[in-house]
Amino acid sequence: MNEALLRSLTPSVLGILVRRGADFAAAEDAVQDALVEAVRVWPADAPQDPKGWLVTVAWRRFLDARRSDAARRRREDLVDEEPAPGPAPAVDDTLQLYFLCAHSSLTPSSAVALTLRAVGGLTTRQIAQAYLVPEATMAQRISRAKRTLSGVRFDQPGDVATVLRVLYLVFNEGYSGDVDLAAEAIRLTRQLAARADHPEVAGLLALMLLHHARRATRTAPDGSLVPLAEQDRGRWDTESIAEGVEILQAALARDRLGEFQAQAAIAALHADAPTAGETDWVQIVEWYDELVRLTDSPVVRLNRAVAVGEADGPRAGLAALAALDDSLPRHTAVAAYLQERDGALTTAARLYAEAARKAPNLAERDYLTRQAARLNARRCR
Repeated sequence: MNEALLRSLTPSVLGILVRRGADFAAAEDAVQDALVEAVRVWPADAPQDPKGWLVTVAWRRFLDARRSDAARRRREDLVDEEPAPGPAPAVDDTLQLYFLCAHSSLTPSSAVALTLRAVGGLTTRQIAQAYLVPEATMAQRISRAKRTLSGVRFDQPGDVATVLRVLYLVFNEGYSGDVDLAAEAIRLTRQLAARADHPEVAGLLALMLLHHARRATRTAPDGSLVPLAEQDRGRWDTESIAEGVEILQAALARDRLGEFQAQAAIAALHADAPTAGETDWVQIVEWYDELVRLTDSPVVRLNRAVAVGEADGPRAGLAALAALDDSLPRHTAVAAYLQERDGALTTAARLYAEAARKAPNLAERDYLTRQAARLNARRCR
């Protein structure tokens, strides 16, 4: 079963159902039912036209659901409109669906969660981790968003800021998570940049390109994580870096700073350093100060503590870290790194082991476990 194919076809199939008159919540449920049926049927009997198959099955699921409603007349009209067998039109509705999910009737956080689930292909668990909330809480938020959109007319799509937030989270999950969505997020952000003359759109595209340029070096052949300082910079994608820097410089020149531009500036400083030791950490701290001002995000403050530790020494970093909630994801891993930098190897080893137990994925867990083992072996020599 080709899960990547199913994921890539989902937005287009969903868009076809919406255009044919299905309200978004019902269409999304119908498409999910069709995907489940595909997982069951395709391994033994793969269709020649996967997209057309999904459209037909999803539409029938939608009609089945509508048959339980009282609107018999409308239901019969919809049956007449069932798409004919054969190849479905090759229309990319994905970006439009992002805007439709960012509807004015939803709060920005609900719109982002719904889009990540319905169009982005992320699981409720992955979205909950991105928002730092329990999975049950996120499931309720998504369900409420679906109910809110039930029967809503999609003639007033949402704003660019919400769509940017969704694309950013999709890219982050694709870059570091279980599902490969990074390239798709870049593609859609390019489309958005061509449509919207907005410095933050450019800032997000630059940020994605600069991070994606390092992707090939982030893991070793055995799948283990390679930290930024140890990556082979000669293998970074210099064309993507040059494009990202050029886009960023044009955006910053407009003097309308936003969080994505600030993040891209930090990524550009990392990309510009010939070696890890030549990184301009002082300037990176200054950009983190801008990000704190723009977002007041605890995750930004956590990353700033690392930068302070590099620019001003590990004790300064630990002092910045002490002001933050120790329940923050990766707080313990940052504390371990700074304690090691300060020479407290016993404490660092204990914290690395503790951070490994809290790690959100296997690759991170393995890396942190190896760090703890390395320090314990060093102390025993």
